Amino acid sequence: MEDIEKAKLKFYNTTPTKKIMPASFALGRMKAGKMNKTETAYSKYLQTLKDVGKVIWFEFEPMNLRIAEKCFYQVDFLVMMQNGQLECHEVKGFWTDDALVKIKAAAAKFPFRFISVKLEKGQWVVREF
Repeated sequence: MEDIEKAKLKFYNTTPTKKIMPASFALGRMKAGKMNKTETAYSKYLQTLKDVGKVIWFEFEPMNLRIAEKCFYQVDFLVMMQNGQLECHEVKGFWTDDALVKIKAAAAKFPFRFISVKLEKGQWVVREF
């Protein structure tokens, strides 16, 4: 019993270690409605597609989709294609487990086409869910 009490004291009297994020991670999130550099570049790309008629309309962060109670997926870009189909475009530099689970759950629940785009060597790489 004495050993358990010592272990508890040792555990509770230690200060938690600070989680260190890799240098490539941004500190915090962008303010609502504010694009990061990759999203800004993608917005310009979508405008180019709109100018040539392949995209009719697009909007940045227009809505949140409820996946479950207290769990939402925020759409980066809602895009209406030339044929009238609505697509949810997710702009990513890298995927976290949480983001991957949310987009897969949203794709299973909602009648939109869900794609992710990633800028690699100057080209937009598309992945469909």
